[in-house]
Amino acid sequence: FDSRLPLVNRSDGTKNGETFAPAKDQFQEELVIRPLHSGDIYASFQFRTLWDTDFLQEGQKKVSHYRLFPKSLGQVLSKFSVQELHISFTQGFWRTMQWGQPFIPSPPGAELWVWFHDTVSDVDGNWKELTNVLSGIFCASLNFIDMTNTVQPSASFKPLGLGNATDHRFLRYATLPREIVCTENLTPWKKLLPCGSKAGLAVLMKSEKLFHSSFHSQAVHIRPICQDEQCTSKAWELRQTLNVVFDHYTSGQGKKEWSLFKMFSRTLTEACPLASSSKVYVDITDNPELFELSPATPLLSQAVVLGDRRTYSVYDLTRAETFGQLRSFNLLLRWKGDNMLRPLLHAERYVAGFGLQTGEIHTVIYNNHPYRAFPVLLMDSVPWYLQLYIHTLTVTSKSRDNKPSYIHYQPAKDRHRPHLLEMLIQLPPHSMTEVTVQFERALLKWTEYTPDPNHGFYVGSSVVSALVPSMVAMSTNFTQDQPLFSSFVPVKEESSYFVRVYTEPLLVNLPTPDFSMPYNVICLTCTVVAVGYGSFYNLLTRTFQVDEPSPPLAKRLANFIRRIRGVPLLA
Repeated sequence: FDSRLPLVNRSDGTKNGETFAPAKDQFQEELVIRPLHSGDIYASFQFRTLWDTDFLQEGQKKVSHYRLFPKSLGQVLSKFSVQELHISFTQGFWRTMQWGQPFIPSPPGAELWVWFHDTVSDVDGNWKELTNVLSGIFCASLNFIDMTNTVQPSASFKPLGLGNATDHRFLRYATLPREIVCTENLTPWKKLLPCGSKAGLAVLMKSEKLFHSSFHSQAVHIRPICQDEQCTSKAWELRQTLNVVFDHYTSGQGKKEWSLFKMFSRTLTEACPLASSSKVYVDITDNPELFELSPATPLLSQAVVLGDRRTYSVYDLTRAETFGQLRSFNLLLRWKGDNMLRPLLHAERYVAGFGLQTGEIHTVIYNNHPYRAFPVLLMDSVPWYLQLYIHTLTVTSKSRDNKPSYIHYQPAKDRHRPHLLEMLIQLPPHSMTEVTVQFERALLKWTEYTPDPNHGFYVGSSVVSALVPSMVAMSTNFTQDQPLFSSFVPVKEESSYFVRVYTEPLLVNLPTPDFSMPYNVICLTCTVVAVGYGSFYNLLTRTFQVDEPSPPLAKRLANFIRRIRGVPLLA
């Protein structure tokens, strides 16, 4: 029983004897399985909850009734006047050159970016309180987000829902590249689902298997959307995504053969009773050259995903014949061959130089399209303790200078805010573009170092955003029947699609003092104080007495005998 469900008599549409309009909230769940050309398996869970409320007219009025939408997040939207919220927790790094592009990208660690309503007067205050509340909801270290690692991008992060907000004063973006993702983050994430982890696709989310993988990412996206093309009906959309990449070679499988039971140690037995749609998609675009599926399904679906037309086998969990007589659904795939495709856009970053005084950050962006050039928007957020020399910024493509057409730079303030650098760069076809900038390491106060300072300090990933030329015509029409994995980012052009790529986070060593010296000084000081003070105190408090010499042994024996006989003792 779900406490968020109303006491409703669905036959007559009454609640506690009062007539009301039938609820239009919807819940959909999907699992997309894509065999990667490297032999790994990419599994992407997507859950979408639509909260049918006229938020544009009601404004930020408090809502007391929640059916499918989680109340904890609904109260966050209302209290902090949030228009869009995107948060992700990622363990591992997505290897674009080996795995291609993910459906929804995310950087290593934790990422949070929020658009506030234009009626908010104190955005920084709401941002601080919001991070503390989300830290409690997701059991994460988001409370460590402050103004020293928060930026306001001017062009890189636009709203993905309704409204074309251009005033970046209401946008906040922050990352925690060192955030560790574990079971305590997954458990509250699963509790946001209407069925929890008791039914539907969520039963496959066994922590032991999910975290024993090459890549794991869970995210929550909240935004206002239109429910039809004319936008006559609006709703809040909560989209929960979980992406995981399994490597059966490192897990001891030793062969390219997988099944749902091998990946998750569980099989599917039913769909979520509250879900209007529950489907499993398997990418069979390369079938039958590379692999074969068992059991087979006659249901096929085609979708244009990331500029490429893909074919999927569809398993509808709301149909009883999907589970068969055993009431259990288990997919099996066997590989036959290999193939390798290169993504059109790829980026990487590293630190060069030697010593602990200066260094250089290199960001390399690859355009693998054979004949098309396209612009990309690069965003870098660098902590204040790496003091950038912006006059050393260089952009080269094919050994020639490539002057950016747009540059936005906000210098850092020590212990107050990081550097923010945004550039619009034109990538020539089939080229490698390198962006370099020099920096100097700052010397921190001894209280600002982490407990393990010799491990280094993390610098968040660079963000590359671009409209990449599509191989096939993209559909700009919106329909509710579209698969969830192909409808997250709105498509406004038929000839291109939006891609966001994250680079690796950097690990930079800073000048670190010898933290063992205070311990040595404390030990030496305490020893000197103990010896000196103890001796001085002993001299002040000790009393001296004259010690008389003892008589010889013969005299002591004579006095002993005299004492027994009762005669006077010898002097």
